[in-house]
Amino acid sequence: MMNLSEKSRQNIDSCRFCWMCRHICPIGNATGQERNTARARAMILSMVNRGSVELTPDIMDNIYECACCSACTCDCVAGRDPVEFVREVRRQAAFDQKTPAYIMRLINNCMESGNMYGASELDIQLKAAISAHEARTSLLLYLGSDARYQASEDAVNAIHLLEKAGISFTVLLREPDSGAAMEYLAGGVEETSRMMKEAVAAMNNFDTVIIYEPFDAKVICREYREWNLGLTARTQTFPAFINTLLKDGKLAVTRGKEKVTYQDPYILARELNETENAREVIAACGILCETMNNRKNTVLAGHLIMAQYRPDIIRLATERRLVENRASGASVVVVSSVAEKIAMSQEGKEFRVITLEELVLMHLKEG
Repeated sequence: MMNLSEKSRQNIDSCRFCWMCRHICPIGNATGQERNTARARAMILSMVNRGSVELTPDIMDNIYECACCSACTCDCVAGRDPVEFVREVRRQAAFDQKTPAYIMRLINNCMESGNMYGASELDIQLKAAISAHEARTSLLLYLGSDARYQASEDAVNAIHLLEKAGISFTVLLREPDSGAAMEYLAGGVEETSRMMKEAVAAMNNFDTVIIYEPFDAKVICREYREWNLGLTARTQTFPAFINTLLKDGKLAVTRGKEKVTYQDPYILARELNETENAREVIAACGILCETMNNRKNTVLAGHLIMAQYRPDIIRLATERRLVENRASGASVVVVSSVAEKIAMSQEGKEFRVITLEELVLMHLKEG
């Protein structure tokens, strides 16, 4: 029997005989396998919890095939949360030393290198861009490990856009990881809390923290406060900050005639309830064409952690999402997520996939 909370046990018992969210899981739709549905996962965990079967390596593989995108939770009319019991099982597996070896490799990277990639050296151009903003100000631009080690060009563009706005800001050369990857991989274990507390200590040296990557924004804006980690700095997502800069007149753009669609990051849309900031920025720069499933109904189109151990599944999920992008009639896909920028650029060769800051830089009025 697993040591799960009463709420998770109730969720498992309720979800195991329900089919209502079966159609909405991006992973289940991508693989076409029943095992990748909330119902199937709840069914097998119910059997584990009752002692009928052991928590086998295959079951743990299935637990890590969930992207935790909360599409099922958002769609549930009964208010159940399958993602919550998935996270609890991962945490319990970490305590019981049943975490799969391929996940332990990423966890060990987080603990030893401070990021799941095991990276230590920054791109030369990014290091140069950061060095111009190491001086202490009241505003911190928090890039996050995904941008720093997987999308350095995008990180440089984010810095350049703030420079164009003429504001003073700081970027940390030695930026602590937010703990977002550890929270996804192992839940709220002691090591996750330690990483988060190190990030809080750095952020509390500033009045405001602008968070570039949605994956980091979720834990910083929500978990840090829910877990009472002592974060005192005000936080804002990067799309919200860009929109503020436009509204305050610190950035000015010209509107083009290009048709643009927006890939809502599931974290911003569902976890942080933020959908309109990026749209207002896009509307100022071009013609916004919506995909069928947008805002809180968005569909996952990339996932950097799962891409480390199940790239085949993420590729299938991205390809399915691109079908909707094609139907929108847009020639440009704007993203706010490093994971989706990478995945959609690889699979959607007929589109220009650009970040929100790239769009603004392209339409920026000079002078």
